[in-house]
Amino acid sequence: MSAPEGQELEKLRAQAQEQYRELRKRKPVLDDDSIDVILRGARSHYAWKDTPVSKATLETLYDITAAGATSMNTCPARFIFVTSDEGKQRLSKALKDKNIEKMMAAPVTAIISYDLDFWEHLPFLFPHEDRRGFFKGKAEHIESTAFRNSTLQGAYFMISARALGLDVGAMSGFSNEIVDKEFFAGTNQRSNFLCNLGYADETALFQKLPRFAFDEVCSYL
Repeated sequence: MSAPEGQELEKLRAQAQEQYRELRKRKPVLDDDSIDVILRGARSHYAWKDTPVSKATLETLYDITAAGATSMNTCPARFIFVTSDEGKQRLSKALKDKNIEKMMAAPVTAIISYDLDFWEHLPFLFPHEDRRGFFKGKAEHIESTAFRNSTLQGAYFMISARALGLDVGAMSGFSNEIVDKEFFAGTNQRSNFLCNLGYADETALFQKLPRFAFDEVCSYL
């Protein structure tokens, strides 16, 4: 894929700028309830209603997640939606005992991973300039870029899910090594974290845990 040039580039830039201006006119800021749904009032969930999540919803969830920014548009995250009994049984091999029940009860468990070959797709993802040379032969840089940006995409994923009316429960209590062996053997993909998806049984919630105050963790220079 070649990058647009000349008048075509100027037209595309003008369209993008106008679209952004119009969006900001229509929605200059989210209302308080919307902010509460995606972050301030959101909760991590551990119990789930027996309500399925449609494939159409998962496809929309990915489309929204994919719109989030990553460095050089690298987009290294990959997603496996585990919904079958067979898939859940395979995934349970990697989980700590206390997390197995949570995962089995959730309609969907997403394995959020990253592709160490992401940089080979840069001519498509970042057509303005061939930046594969930034990564070729640089294993440590590839790993850190993939992990950091897939984690960022995982956060977009969770916020997007909440915006679509889903509830989420991220999990790190598992063996990445076992997940990688079970699901990514023979590939250059590596697991990052897991995220249960569905419609929560809110009766399992307890009080929201404390957060630091602004002055405790923020400063000005």
